[in-house]
Amino acid sequence: MYSRAVQRILMFAVALLSWGAVMAQDVMPVHVMNVQPMDQVLIPAHLNPGLAIDLDNPASYLYPEWSNEYVHKFDNAVLPDTVVISMKGYCMPTDSTRITDKYGYRPRRGRAHLGLDVKVKIGDTIRAAFDGKVRISRYERRGYGHYLVIRHPNGLETVYGHLSKKLVNENDIVHAGDPIALGGNTGRSTGSHLHFETRILGNAINPALMFDFPNQKAATDYYVYQKNTREVYYKVKSGDTLSKIAIKNETSVANLCKLNGISKNTVLRIGQTLRVN
Repeated sequence: MYSRAVQRILMFAVALLSWGAVMAQDVMPVHVMNVQPMDQVLIPAHLNPGLAIDLDNPASYLYPEWSNEYVHKFDNAVLPDTVVISMKGYCMPTDSTRITDKYGYRPRRGRAHLGLDVKVKIGDTIRAAFDGKVRISRYERRGYGHYLVIRHPNGLETVYGHLSKKLVNENDIVHAGDPIALGGNTGRSTGSHLHFETRILGNAINPALMFDFPNQKAATDYYVYQKNTREVYYKVKSGDTLSKIAIKNETSVANLCKLNGISKNTVLRIGQTLRVN
């Protein structure tokens, strides 16, 4: 048994050690993790329960204005990092299951094909893919031919090209499955087919990611569009070289060659389209 004096010394020593441990902990460096901001995710208003769908001004949460003037130009719009696109209430635009040309860049043509070509006969019924409002009804001799652009509440705009006849007018409200046109072979076309595009704020998305034409069904329930993974294209101008184009688009000549199936010695043509991302 320790004496009272020894006990006091031991108690003081324990207290001193405990204080030292606390002090040691207090002076340990603290590593603070930076808070990483989450990407902006835009969920269409119609996915929120209790909100009515506005077909008079569809996707107003995404598009700043309604205009019948431009096809793919939205100067005042801000493209979110991520947009959730619902396939609810869809309709296949045509009964045809045959794809004659896929989405993507065509090195031999020197341009991008930003839609799907679906084989149809002249006069075949073309239907609206979703509820929406016709934004553009126009004719383009060296492009789409007779075509329609429809804006939908889920944020998409669908484009229907090379039509022989249009059955709706600009600013008409349509519903999924409504006949909107007849298949044709107008514009820059080498045979009757439907050129079908899906776009968001003018940015093309591969329609095959949402519409499975061979099996006549939706390819997904929801498609998540991400801005940082989208394909970006550049039209060659006078004086452009691969090096200049690479610098303008913050990429490398090697990457341009890889994306477009060309070599660094390829002669560029004015008006040629190159994929840069």
